[in-house]
Amino acid sequence: MKIKRSLSLILLSLIAGLGVRDVDAQTPTVMTPCRIGQEAPAIGFWTWAANAHVKVYIISTDFKPEEVPYVLKALQNWNSASELTGSGVKFEYQGDTKQQLSCDNCLTVMRGPVFDRTKRHATELKAFSARRDQIISYAAIIIDPGLTNLKAILDAVAHELGHNLGLLDCFTCKKKSTLMNQFKVMNVPNDMATPTACDIAQVREVYSELKVRVRPSPPNRNVIDDGEEPVDDDTPIVIPKP
Repeated sequence: MKIKRSLSLILLSLIAGLGVRDVDAQTPTVMTPCRIGQEAPAIGFWTWAANAHVKVYIISTDFKPEEVPYVLKALQNWNSASELTGSGVKFEYQGDTKQQLSCDNCLTVMRGPVFDRTKRHATELKAFSARRDQIISYAAIIIDPGLTNLKAILDAVAHELGHNLGLLDCFTCKKKSTLMNQFKVMNVPNDMATPTACDIAQVREVYSELKVRVRPSPPNRNVIDDGEEPVDDDTPIVIPKP
């Protein structure tokens, strides 16, 4: 496998040069309380180990050059919240690959058929655990070829990275309360590319729980993004002050 490491430096510079920096100008909004199923997603499935340095590779032949910086921006947005979430997880772009990788702590971003008119998914997370528990050994984010709007790609990858950190879909959550809202229409961005305060609080809960126990792997150990709809919960989630 030939890794084009020089490509990473070029693409990282494009994040600023192509104006991507202004795509997600919103900042996390404090919402008190955050109620599961109303403003916050439920938690409980796949996640990377605490303090993992996840090596991210992109099958660049699957993407147009102008699309890649939007994928990288989603990584950057979650990295910026790493300390706030208490996860310590960092997504580190490594460059190009020609195929999905199965190395330890490797995440491959690639294209593949995903779109389901019933569930309205255009992306999905496929994860594998060598220990057969919820801790990811390696994974792939798969983006349907039909998803081409640049801002929608950014929002969708940010959503899938939320799954990487233990967050479930929240179809019943209020609009713009969480990255884990359902996408309504293919190629129409939801303007949610940065984790909200409720997302951050829930990832903190994921990693606090991991210190106590590690769950078994989900029933389907390959796919998480399968249209989960959590039960509403009025229990307030405490959001730590900065």
